[in-house]
Formats: sequence, C-alpha cells, structure tokens
Amino acid sequence: MTDTFGFRRCVGMCGYGERSYLTKDEKIEMLKEYQDNLEKEAKGVAERIKELAKAA
Repeated sequence: MTDTFGFRRCVGMCGYGERSYLTKDEKIEMLKEYQDNLEKEAKGVAERIKELAKAA
C-alpha cells in the first residue's frame, strides 16, 4: 500500500520496528526526499527528450 505521496506503507503485521504514525519532522523529511526524487526524475526526463530529439 502507498500513501498520498507514493511512499510504501505497511499494513497489518509488517515486521520489526514498523510504525503507523510519524512525527511532523519525519513527514517533512519524507516530503523533502520525495521532492528531491521528483526533481531528479524531471531532470532525467529532460535529458532523455534531448537525446531523442538529437536522434530524430
């Protein structure tokens, strides 16, 4: 199961140390990591478009 921001969340018995509730600071950190990943993905997409445009 994933939450609103695409992070995997555990449902039920997921293993050792899994928590259901995160602190505000933990949520902020997760969102910053998610934003960083999106920015990297956008950069990769832009690079791929340039590659394809040169090959055309």
